[in-house]
This record gives sequence, structure tokens and C-alpha cells, in this order.
Amino acid sequence: MIHYADTSFLCSVYRRQEHTSRALAQRKAMGEPLHFTSLLEFEFLQAVELQVWLHSQDRTKGYSRGEADRMIADWESDVATGINVLVPFDMSAVLRLSRVLSGQATAKGGHRTLDIFHVATAVHLGARRFLTFDVRQRVLAVHAGLELVGD
Repeated sequence: MIHYADTSFLCSVYRRQEHTSRALAQRKAMGEPLHFTSLLEFEFLQAVELQVWLHSQDRTKGYSRGEADRMIADWESDVATGINVLVPFDMSAVLRLSRVLSGQATAKGGHRTLDIFHVATAVHLGARRFLTFDVRQRVLAVHAGLELVGD
């Protein structure tokens, strides 16, 4: 069974924060590699780098370069060992599905572009379960027919 995650889930796995205990428990219970696309990986790594910038502007925000480097190294190790597996996807098909989901749900739920794209990617890849801690994205995932882990 394919599980597909969003960035909120990945950030909770790779850095201690509010949902880390749940994320790690869900990750352990999966019993399979975490599937990800190049876009999800980019968004996750971009989020890490943004936190470094925020920290450089205000030490009470974000986190240090050292913390970011540890997160990135842990991610790369998990990819190298097959804990996380890069999967190909058809960008045009995902964009078409994203447009459908947007038309059905954004005016009602205020969904962001990449949130829609991640849900559409999960559907496109045949995922049955979606891993996220984002409230609006959870609503969209259910709308798209995905099961939420932990519910």
C-alpha cells in the first residue's frame, strides 16, 4: 500500500516539533518505504533552507545551519538506504488532476497550489494513504478519496 506524504509530515519526521511523535509512529507502522517525488523533495529541502534564512534574520525563529545540515544528511541517508524511494510521475497528468481538484475544492476550502499538487500526486501514484498535519490539506485529501493515517 502506497503512503504519500506532504512537507508538514517530512518536517515532523526530520526535526523535533509538535507532531514528531505521531509522525515517527506512523512512519514506523508503514512497513514500506516512503514514496516521494522530486517536487516533494524540493519543497522539503526548500522549507529547510527557508528556516535557516529566518534564523539568520531573527535567532528566535527557524533553526541553525547545523540543524538544517543534520536534517538534510538524515534525509539523504534515508534515500540512499531505501527508506525513502524516489518515484517518477507524469507532471502533465498531475497538473490536469490538480486543476480538477482546484475547481472542486479551492473556493470552498482555500487550498494552496502545492497542497493541491501533493494530493493530486498521491492520487496519480495510486496512493491509498496520505500523511499530513496540515488541516486544510487533510480535508482536500479526504475529498480526493485518500485515507488519512492516524484517523
